[in-house]
Amino acid sequence: MIREASTMDKAIDREPERNRRRVTLLAAAAILVIGGVLLAPSIGRWATSETSVSGAQIRLGAVSKGDLVREVSADGRIVAASSPTAFSPAQGIVALEVDAGEVVEKGDLLARVASPELESRLEQEQATLSAVRSEHDRIAISNRQRQLENRQDVELAEVRVAAAERSLDRHRRLFDLGLVNEIDLEAAQDELTVKTLELGQAERREAMEREMHVFVLEDAAQRLERQRVLVADLQRRVGALEVTAPVAGLVSRLHVDDSAAVEHNAALVSVVDLTALEVEVAVAENLADEVLPGTPAVITVGGETYPGRVAGISPEVEGSRVKGRVSFAGQLPPGLKQNQRVSIRIVLETRRNVLKVPRGPWLEAGGGRTVYAVADGLAELRPVEIGATSLSEVEITSGLTAGDRIIISDTARFDGAQHVLVR
Repeated sequence: MIREASTMDKAIDREPERNRRRVTLLAAAAILVIGGVLLAPSIGRWATSETSVSGAQIRLGAVSKGDLVREVSADGRIVAASSPTAFSPAQGIVALEVDAGEVVEKGDLLARVASPELESRLEQEQATLSAVRSEHDRIAISNRQRQLENRQDVELAEVRVAAAERSLDRHRRLFDLGLVNEIDLEAAQDELTVKTLELGQAERREAMEREMHVFVLEDAAQRLERQRVLVADLQRRVGALEVTAPVAGLVSRLHVDDSAAVEHNAALVSVVDLTALEVEVAVAENLADEVLPGTPAVITVGGETYPGRVAGISPEVEGSRVKGRVSFAGQLPPGLKQNQRVSIRIVLETRRNVLKVPRGPWLEAGGGRTVYAVADGLAELRPVEIGATSLSEVEITSGLTAGDRIIISDTARFDGAQHVLVR
């Protein structure tokens, strides 16, 4: 039998449960308020942004102050600044004394050219030189002999004049004493006149023949000198049949085969001067006007850098590029080889203490007129002005300050949005 329900029911106090609910609601409200306060900036950025992007999909760069170096980077190859070629001095048969790739010193024998025609001509001209020298000596001896004879004639004439003067003096004294007649006196006077004329004629003949002998001897001396020059030139040409290295270096090419018949001035052997190597580079046409002789450069060979200078720039454009040559400013790197590939940086300009940012796709996307500056997770489109550009950096002349951060990756996908949320 069931008793009444009053013995089974128990009264429950509901006030503690209501208190717990109030505390829970108050805590939730507080959390919502605090979260709203904390998220207000983000909510504001989200509200003002036109699009958003993940931070992992962009690259940021900082605006800094420092030196900006404008330079041109290019690949080059080692070429010989001096690569003389030895030519055949005459027609003949060549005998090579070196092989391609052989190291030679200046003056080392490269080849011999056998030229019987040239050697025979030298012998003939040497014989002619001996004959001309003998003729010159004969004329000199003959002149001295003739001068002695003329001098003898003059001296004899002087003696006859002196004798005639003494005879005339005796005749005058005898005439004064009346021992000789006037006819004998006049005959003595006539004898003196004749002897005086003979003396004058002998002296003039001596002077004239002396001049003639000088002329004849000078003519013979000129013919002798001409023959000497001719023989010396032939000796030089015969000596040049032994072709020597014009510079110290490496035999780069043999233009003929050993024992081949060659013509006069035919190319024989080329030698590369290893102490005068340069780098040949090709520069873009739009930069060629700034690359002038003397412009400093940095040459990278095998991971090492070496200073250099632009030695020359071609005035001709080939395929939108201009060729130039860069020489080493100091000692050459060891082990350089012709046609070896190297890297070149030509330093066009160095700007001191300027605002600069890293170069990237942003430069092309914004046309160099706008950037996206990032602050507090929001990227804002800003107008800027740029100055000089290098391979890795861009000068900022206005629109940014040191410490700003910008998006340096491609910003074309933002479609010119004024604000971009960076998640």
